[in-house]
Amino acid sequence: MTTTLITGANKGLGHETARQLIAAGHTVYVGARDAERGRRAAEQLGARFVLLDVTDDATVEAAAKTVEADGGLDVLINNAGIASRADAHSVPTAASVTADQMRNTFETNVFGVARVTHAFLPLLQRSAAPVVVNVTGGLASLTNLSDPGHPTHFYPGIAYPASKTAVNMLTVQYAKAFPDMRINSVEPGFIKTDLNDNTGTQTVEQGAEIIVRMAQTGPDGPTGGYFDANGPPADRLADDRGPDVGGQVELG
Repeated sequence: MTTTLITGANKGLGHETARQLIAAGHTVYVGARDAERGRRAAEQLGARFVLLDVTDDATVEAAAKTVEADGGLDVLINNAGIASRADAHSVPTAASVTADQMRNTFETNVFGVARVTHAFLPLLQRSAAPVVVNVTGGLASLTNLSDPGHPTHFYPGIAYPASKTAVNMLTVQYAKAFPDMRINSVEPGFIKTDLNDNTGTQTVEQGAEIIVRMAQTGPDGPTGGYFDANGPPADRLADDRGPDVGGQVELG
């Protein structure tokens, strides 16, 4: 039985990912910072609940101990994320973004990934087929945001794209450091969730598909890559160098 932890899984994309993985036979931990919502989601899904706030060392460490006591972990899905908003729920632009807004976004989207990954590494290293999936986004691409012909070029925000670019770098570096693990970034698409005020054009069911697929990567599968929801051509990580390989970019 494969045991999987999903951060930010009490609603939206994380919740749907949990549902699909349970259907695929995984034992799933719903990680959530709100105990009531997390327990309710776990009960609805037939999952296990673990209190986990990715910005808080104490809850992350306690969650790792809980999962260890229950038998360990095979798959970690770093899904929890936020997007800063300014007045009237607008996106902070280059002219208005503050250091505090940047710091708040990075605390969850980047430092949260590092904090949770660090805490669960010892458990993953004991697994026969350890997998880490980092949920990123198309706005992380330096190439696309620099291209006037690409739709994402016109996104005015800074904090969220910068944080997801950093997540891609974490993926590359962790994958090189732990070659026995399968560690990849996935881009689920423009999904209709609370993160974007439900303005997305795809459903959570559609977005979760790529996360679920990569969560089931075997020991001989790819690592250190970026996979998008629609297959090739995949975006590129880091400085965008590397050949396309069927929806994935091999880095090295």
